[in-house]
Amino acid sequence: MKKHSRISILLLLISVIFFGCKQEPKKAIEVSIIPKPVSISVEEGVFTISKSTKVYFDNESEEIKNVGEYFIDWFMKGSGIELEKAKSPEKSSIYFTTDNAPDSLGEEGYLLEINKDKVTVTAKTAAGLFYAVQSIRQMLPPDFEKQNSEYRIDKYYLPCLKIADKPKFKWRGMLMDCCRHFFDKEFVKRYIDLLAYHKMNTLHWHLTEDQGWRIEIKQYPKLTEIGAWRTEADGSKYGGFFTQEDIKEVVEYAASRHITVVPEIELPGHSVAALSAYSEYSCTGGPFKVENRWGVFKDIYCAGNDSTFAFLENILSEVIELFPSEYIHIGGDEAPKYRWENCEKCQKRIKDEGLKDEHELQSYFITRIEKFLNSKGKKLIGWDEILEGGLAPSATVQSWRGMGGAIAAATSGHDAIVSPTSHAYFDYDVKTTSLEKVYSFDPIPDELNSEQEKHIIGGECNVWTERITYENIDAKIFPRLLAMSEVLWTYPAERDYKEFHSRVKSHYARLDALGVKYGFEAQAVIFDVEYLKDKSEFIVDLTSGQPNVEFRFTIDGTKPDINSTIYTEPIIIKNSATVKVIAISNGEELEEVFERKIVVHKALGKKIELINPFYKDYAAQGNNNLIDGQKGTISYRDKLWQGYQEKDLISIIDLEKLTEISSVSIGCLQSMLSWIFMPEQVEIFISNDAENYVAKGIIINDVDQKTETRIRKDFKLDFEKTTTQFIKVIAKNVGKCPDWHEGAGGKTWLFVDEIIVE
Repeated sequence: MKKHSRISILLLLISVIFFGCKQEPKKAIEVSIIPKPVSISVEEGVFTISKSTKVYFDNESEEIKNVGEYFIDWFMKGSGIELEKAKSPEKSSIYFTTDNAPDSLGEEGYLLEINKDKVTVTAKTAAGLFYAVQSIRQMLPPDFEKQNSEYRIDKYYLPCLKIADKPKFKWRGMLMDCCRHFFDKEFVKRYIDLLAYHKMNTLHWHLTEDQGWRIEIKQYPKLTEIGAWRTEADGSKYGGFFTQEDIKEVVEYAASRHITVVPEIELPGHSVAALSAYSEYSCTGGPFKVENRWGVFKDIYCAGNDSTFAFLENILSEVIELFPSEYIHIGGDEAPKYRWENCEKCQKRIKDEGLKDEHELQSYFITRIEKFLNSKGKKLIGWDEILEGGLAPSATVQSWRGMGGAIAAATSGHDAIVSPTSHAYFDYDVKTTSLEKVYSFDPIPDELNSEQEKHIIGGECNVWTERITYENIDAKIFPRLLAMSEVLWTYPAERDYKEFHSRVKSHYARLDALGVKYGFEAQAVIFDVEYLKDKSEFIVDLTSGQPNVEFRFTIDGTKPDINSTIYTEPIIIKNSATVKVIAISNGEELEEVFERKIVVHKALGKKIELINPFYKDYAAQGNNNLIDGQKGTISYRDKLWQGYQEKDLISIIDLEKLTEISSVSIGCLQSMLSWIFMPEQVEIFISNDAENYVAKGIIINDVDQKTETRIRKDFKLDFEKTTTQFIKVIAKNVGKCPDWHEGAGGKTWLFVDEIIVE
């Protein structure tokens, strides 16, 4: 679906007026660069690029010449004009220089000065010059990027200006998961170009997983013969892998764009694909098959077997030869300890090494791998679980479960990379993580002092591909990558989202020209529901994450269509209803139907006390969430569900006066693969004084725990009419994942929504 067509047309007209003319443009050229330069001063006049313009670079090093060649090649493909190389910085030239570059620019900064006679690009390194070229690209017409003769003209103009620019963070990355869904090398190279265009410098390449092993290892051919392919539920075969030649090609291509490729080889967990090929390195000996489900699985590498470490060291030796990066990522996340707890060899290892428990065994495992990597001149990165049981001596922590891992690492003198689920997970829907939310991300935790801050080396946006394929990956990453690139490059102390967003709107034309099928900035339909206690009614306000979106809605539960009521003002709801909405953008209807279930009941607007606190990342609407009249969907990220990890829900509702009631229900969710289970049971009590409670009944769960699909269930207790003021609801958390579960022994989640009193 084409978005922002009006903006694209406007920019095209501007391009024709400013750039299609034979004379110098009469109006100032708008400068709109993402990420925003640290300092920019626009002056009067323009520099004209034509077939008489020449390119000069004063440094004969291979890296510097490569930047010059890159610029000449790119300009020729876009314009049809082959710029000549000059032997000196003559008039009407584009001059790349490393002479007299101030130390303050660092390794990636640049100075760009454009006047009527010359363009001067100054940097200490080739990387700085390369980033200056990306800024120049964003000052030329968007259609230039189409590299299509239909849009070529004989003269192009750059505005006279001065830019002084350098990044805040040295690690500006994106994780690409090629395991859950496979993306071939040409597609990976396409994303390397898109990352470079936005001054990102790291591709974190996730290459091994339970669902597929994607890198050729010559010493262990079965890793790709068996581990790279899975049998789907319908019997079809899915997979693929990169040969070592593919890897070399991608790494070399990335280096030419000043992007470092950091491989991730998962251990000790997320290793079922490897164990399906070499089961002798597991605790049980298998057999295993490559997983075709998403989730966390309990079969991991055996920590008590020395041959396991020999196997991994042999693999890593080949990986090291392929990747010149100083870092190797080893994962270290989501490794259930169930197999280790029940493995004689692992238990012997714990005893022989004087370890306290399985968490310290994981620390032993990671530290042993780190020593090997260090011996090869490499540094280890792992997800924040590597903190558990003790952090390996020189490891870098990638913090994903909030910012706690980064804080713990930095305060102990270790470097950290930040990519919390709250702001950096681009597989999450924009209804959870909008463009504005990504832009609000602060990579430096408030808890750190100035010395500790130096250990935050940067951040990443993570693209996990359980539900991402070639068809929707662009819409998941863009436009949110624009916000992350600016957060990590410019890092303004005070951000102006409105100003940033104005640049985003003009940037869409560039993404169109680059063939990027970007998605929405926020949820297409956003519900703002307020209960007015004095009027006993709900006000439902609808807004959109994109401009020029029309809504059609129903409140009777039927699916809306183009003939349904058009939304023009807030909807008033006085009785229980299901509001369903469709969004129409640029004349096209989005497939998704958005809905909100409103329930009118006797606990609305009353008081509630929660004895156990909910988990802070799953707070939903806060303390009164369970009696706000809104029922959750089957997505636990819809901000309507409250989550309790390992704890029971114990809630007390105060109806504020004696009230006649005859039923109480509570909504619960099961998503077994995400460790979310229905409560074992729900107990209902009533009281007139909040001290002496009488049990009204127990509802036992009847949902099969092994069901893999997400299920929403109302646990409802009906009883004879009775009068009471206080209602206590207890939903008993399962507590631990059962033995049959892949996360056996792990802490389970209880997710609850509306408590309905009738």
